[in-house]
Amino acid sequence: MITIENVSKSFGGVQAVSGCSFTIEEGSITGLIGPNGAGKTTLFNMIAGALAPTSGKILFQGEDITGLSSDKLFHKGIVRTFQIPHEFDKMTSLENLMVVPPGQMGESIFNTWFRPGAVRAEEAEVLRKAEEVLEFLQLTHIRDELAGNLSGGQKKLLELGRTMMTDAKVVLLDEPGAGVNRTLLKKLADSIRQLNVEKGYTFAVIEHDMDLISSLCHPVVCMAQGSVLTQGKFEDVRSDERVLEAYLGSSAHEAAE
Repeated sequence: MITIENVSKSFGGVQAVSGCSFTIEEGSITGLIGPNGAGKTTLFNMIAGALAPTSGKILFQGEDITGLSSDKLFHKGIVRTFQIPHEFDKMTSLENLMVVPPGQMGESIFNTWFRPGAVRAEEAEVLRKAEEVLEFLQLTHIRDELAGNLSGGQKKLLELGRTMMTDAKVVLLDEPGAGVNRTLLKKLADSIRQLNVEKGYTFAVIEHDMDLISSLCHPVVCMAQGSVLTQGKFEDVRSDERVLEAYLGSSAHEAAE
């Protein structure tokens, strides 16, 4: 689905990502792990179009999308979430979902004046889909609650719901488990798994919660110092000595031995 070819990104003299290469296979839930500062979020920002690589290529279904803006990638089906949810806090949960689909007829004043019936019909369809998403995520009880009043876990679920309001092909999840209690985290993981199996969503997940990674992701890619350290099954990655050293440091690793 996505091929990352020797991608690098520097900020002045700082090399945030260096010669990074791996693939996100169609239909997978690919985990991306690594210590803080490994370059994971920078890489996500380049895939999603928020940053342009200094060098290298990013391919989406064989098409070179390197440096395309996030709005163009959104229309191609690449959607991302953020570690800190970006909800519209003064709008209800339902309204947060309904504003997502692009190119709605009601956005044109011409249509509201001269095609009001078509506008109402489309809004009814968007409303129906938003209600379905709330039901799927078991969030119907917060339908009319302002998004700014939701808990951290509910905001993460709502942000996942916003990706469902698009024709997403790849969803990039940046630390979905951060700040989420264990009950809502299980619900979030179940929803991701269900979207993957039943609706064919491809996911890439940055996460520090190894329990979530082990239960959800295959394969797992470990980054360190801006490059791919290793990748494969979680059990193999977790036991790799280079991964232990990247997380613990060489002295801590030697002490553990």
